[in-house]
Amino acid sequence: MPQVALRPGDVVHVGNEASVQFSGDRALTFRVIRVDPRITYDGWIWLDGYVLGATGNALQRRRIFVRRDGLRPMALTRAPDPRTGGGARHP
Repeated sequence: MPQVALRPGDVVHVGNEASVQFSGDRALTFRVIRVDPRITYDGWIWLDGYVLGATGNALQRRRIFVRRDGLRPMALTRAPDPRTGGGARHP
């Protein structure tokens, strides 16, 4: 399956498949604000972003190191446009 490039505003589920540090109740929903372009271990990336709460509100800014293939896109992948109140939905 081809990888879709992560972009600022994308929302992903970060769980055990992304890194063992996010297994079980430590899994989180994460809104990407930056993908670090530096080369790391094969298949791993650094992401800057926000941990999201149940209602989609930002709870904490974090920098995480995860396996790219372990990230799972969430239904809302783009940040809502504050001018219109809307956002693009993932198909």
